[in-house]
Amino acid sequence: MSRICLVGAGFIARVHADALRTMPGHSIVAIVDPNAEAAASLARTIGTPAIYPSVEAALAAGGFDRAHVLVPPDLHADTAAKLLRAGIPVLLEKPLAADSAQCDALLAAASQGGAALGVNQNFVHHPAFARLRATLASGAIGRPNFVSVVYNVALRQLAARQFGHWMFRAPGNILLEQAVHPLSQILTLTGPIAHMQALPGPAIEIAPGRDFVATLNVSLAGRDLPAQLRFAVGQGFPHWQVTVVGDDGVVVADILANRCYTHGRTRWLEAVDFALSGLRSAGAIARDSIGGLFSYGLATAKLRPRSDAFFVSMRASIAAFHTALDAGRPPALDGAFGAALVRACEELRDQAFPAAKPAPLPKVNPETWDIAVLGGTGFIGTHVVGHLLAAGHGVSVMARTLANLPAVFADPRVALHRGDIRDPAALARAIGRAGVVINLAHGGGGADFAAVRQAMVGGAETVARACQAADVRRLVHVGSIASLYLGPDAPTVTGATPPDPRETERGDYAHAKVLADRLLLDLHAREGLPVTILRPGVVVGEGGPPLHSGLGMFNNDQHCIGWNNGRNALPFVLVEDVAAACVLACTAPGIEGRCYNLVGDVRPSARDYLADLARALGRPLRFHPQSPTRLWLVDVAKWVVKRAAGRAVDMPSRRDFLSRGMAATFDIADAKRDLGWQPIADAAVFHARAIAVQAR
Repeated sequence: MSRICLVGAGFIARVHADALRTMPGHSIVAIVDPNAEAAASLARTIGTPAIYPSVEAALAAGGFDRAHVLVPPDLHADTAAKLLRAGIPVLLEKPLAADSAQCDALLAAASQGGAALGVNQNFVHHPAFARLRATLASGAIGRPNFVSVVYNVALRQLAARQFGHWMFRAPGNILLEQAVHPLSQILTLTGPIAHMQALPGPAIEIAPGRDFVATLNVSLAGRDLPAQLRFAVGQGFPHWQVTVVGDDGVVVADILANRCYTHGRTRWLEAVDFALSGLRSAGAIARDSIGGLFSYGLATAKLRPRSDAFFVSMRASIAAFHTALDAGRPPALDGAFGAALVRACEELRDQAFPAAKPAPLPKVNPETWDIAVLGGTGFIGTHVVGHLLAAGHGVSVMARTLANLPAVFADPRVALHRGDIRDPAALARAIGRAGVVINLAHGGGGADFAAVRQAMVGGAETVARACQAADVRRLVHVGSIASLYLGPDAPTVTGATPPDPRETERGDYAHAKVLADRLLLDLHAREGLPVTILRPGVVVGEGGPPLHSGLGMFNNDQHCIGWNNGRNALPFVLVEDVAAACVLACTAPGIEGRCYNLVGDVRPSARDYLADLARALGRPLRFHPQSPTRLWLVDVAKWVVKRAAGRAVDMPSRRDFLSRGMAATFDIADAKRDLGWQPIADAAVFHARAIAVQAR
């Protein structure tokens, strides 16, 4: 029985834990994470009693003989080296390390400690890729002579402009984060890479002095085969395909759809051969497609274990590492394999990526600011800071990351602070002697409602207490109209409309928003907290996502499943109008304890907005009207299946689906009167700033 320590307790650690629980002979006995809350949450999930704040503490306690290192890439080398030098075999999440020098240090540490080092390049074990490799081994396409890989995928952080993410912090990080996946498959097929030539696509400026390359076309000369790689992130249509051309056929692995099929020949004349061979390829595609649908249904009903391709690849990769250790041999995807991938990424970086200009360090100026903005580096926050500066204010901004910020944050009147709204000490530093605090930070999400509530409601309370301690004269809390019931049977909604009284019938996000609003209003009533709550509607504009969830459910970037028939006016509001309202709320007299809904005067329907957006972008976007009742019944059917399978889940609420359609009528006369707010009323201006701007 191997005893395993998980170092890191984030999302990927839960996947590792789930995979290990399906593997007899392996037990998770310890978790290491400086975030005690995250470690405890994971420990409760998997029943692991031992939690440690550091690798040193875990090593001192002992009790484990293998480790999975699941921390951010820039911490891989330092974390894993401690374990390797202590003789503990380590499976590292990709990439092996942040640069080749760190890879060399890891290999040296493994040699010094006599411990095995593996890298979790799980897509080498993807089921479609495994079938491709089996087809090659069978000789079905004869001698292979060329490999082509198209890696054309979405990138959520790029679409959301979350440029503080590690993959944007240095040139080439995107390759270590993403390109190692297709490169690992290429290296497996071609053998060691002797030469590469990269042709980059156009650069995108993500911050002053910081360009980002999202596309590369790469020619590779492997020891055994030549290859071509099309690497593109931030794409609208996800497509990841590995193709191997042989003397007697072609084999294709569609990674995202988990399909593998061949193009071959039959014994018939050419015309008949084309028909029969095409039908054979089509049959293979249909077989894998239908099989995937049935597997999904059976797994959802708990009639078979989890079987989605990603999880299967993770389980196979993890199992391969431990099977090799159990047999006393080095893992196939070892430290040398991981190091070769990192070196390949560095070579591509040096060929194709522009050198980064020195970025200005975050400034913490003397306390000359009069307004503090929490969570101020996001979509709305960037506009709020710009409006505050235009109004002559000094601004303190706190956010969880301060990398790659827009130019407005380089203004000398802006003081930057790194921190989280659940950290009272960080809040105190960011607020300083500010008289007004604008809270745009929602606190984050979580795996269940308890975690969502702790993050969002707990974060709102921590901010409120920090404002009381700092004796601020006003807290402007920016919430959401999601805290209100907005179904077609709702009365006209004004700022005086209370949060949804039936919050337990709402989704986790809306439920937490209701509780946060109530908490703040109660603190005002009982303790005199000088809070004003602003509730923006469907916020659109420059820097924001064009495909807003207020329109409906986007299963992909082309098709919108409406929350209703899509004909009612939606409560759209331009982001600059929201920013203007935030500035006005800092000084408007007598608005403590009041709420205001920020909804613009131009309110197209979901159908009209999406059709207008499709024309502007030149894309075939489609709106699919739905009945809220039908959507609810579909979710009820899923709930019945889950309950029958023994899963403890709450029954879906029809009220929540009705509210998502936002068919209620809004009256914003109070916001205009009390704040002096004048949102854009010209439809042409709305189109230019909400829709046409997305086509730039």
